[in-house]
Amino acid sequence: MLQDSIQKWVADNYDLSRRKDIVQMEHGFDPANWAQFAELGWLAMPFDEEFGGFVGDAVDIMLILEEFGKGLVVEPYLATVVMFGGAVAMAGSASQKAALIPAIIDGSLIGTYAYAEPQAHHNDFDIATTATKDGDFYRINGQKSVVLNAAAADKMIVTTRTAGDQTDESGISLFIVDRETAGVTVEAYPTVDGLHAAEVTFKDVQVAAENLLGEAGQGGPLVTAIANKAILALAAEAVGGMEVLYKSTIDYTRQREQFDHPLSEFQVLKHRMTEMFMEHSLARSLTMKATMLETQGAADTQRTIHALKYLIGKSGRFVGQNAVQLHGGMGMTEELAIAHYFKRLMVIDSQFGNTDHHLTRFVA
Repeated sequence: MLQDSIQKWVADNYDLSRRKDIVQMEHGFDPANWAQFAELGWLAMPFDEEFGGFVGDAVDIMLILEEFGKGLVVEPYLATVVMFGGAVAMAGSASQKAALIPAIIDGSLIGTYAYAEPQAHHNDFDIATTATKDGDFYRINGQKSVVLNAAAADKMIVTTRTAGDQTDESGISLFIVDRETAGVTVEAYPTVDGLHAAEVTFKDVQVAAENLLGEAGQGGPLVTAIANKAILALAAEAVGGMEVLYKSTIDYTRQREQFDHPLSEFQVLKHRMTEMFMEHSLARSLTMKATMLETQGAADTQRTIHALKYLIGKSGRFVGQNAVQLHGGMGMTEELAIAHYFKRLMVIDSQFGNTDHHLTRFVA
């Protein structure tokens, strides 16, 4: 029922021309769509019932993001619900949860997660941004890169270093920071896949100690947990996009003729499209496995997530490149959805570690 409702909404509201209009809006998404997400209960899915949520788990998020991937939906579900909301739900105090989660659910709060830094190279623990204790406050200094939907966000969760060396897994603290706080500078830009991100600079940003998320210096496990939730969501989105790509390619080759025969009749192309189907099927299967292991808290969850992120990058590149190639020159144009899906898959590969990074972690 959840998948059906999203499929119908996407079909009615999210064709390619409409998406092109939406990405040109001020913050790269449509606030009216976001309000509809709230009305339909999609923003409430992963949260506890006491805050108005539906007590969903990673499997429910997988179903939602897979359908969003099929529709190339750009609204900030990943940034607000999965990352920001997920972090608050996991580590927030009672007062933080009561203040923030209902606002996410009713659509009045946009949040994001500021974690990546220019020098980090996919290492979430390489944090040069510092938070220095100053009485009842902390002062944050540093820079975060490619912060999704930062210009639209009311609040952001920021990873900082309060102790240890720059790449230590200990000594990390996370803070909830209001975007309008003095000293926060947001330089927004559109990304190649149609989304919006920003470089965020913090200069002597004063944050109350009560805005600390979890315990000071103990944020390492939370950073890993947020990354895992994001990877599972991105994988589901990629699976949805790959499904559209291979199915669209099959339909196109049935219609396009060469030497008085449809392209789909040529044996070499049949083999190529079979391989596209197999790559998508493998990615979907491993996404389901990793998501279910996450919900069960299984011992091999982390290694499976590394394998998943590697496979999503590899399969997404294979399916995307072949979809473009088999569409010929049309596959490169902005007028055809193929190029938009391909660019989104390439960006997903780079988020929270690319194929090389996760293959190394998997082997280790």
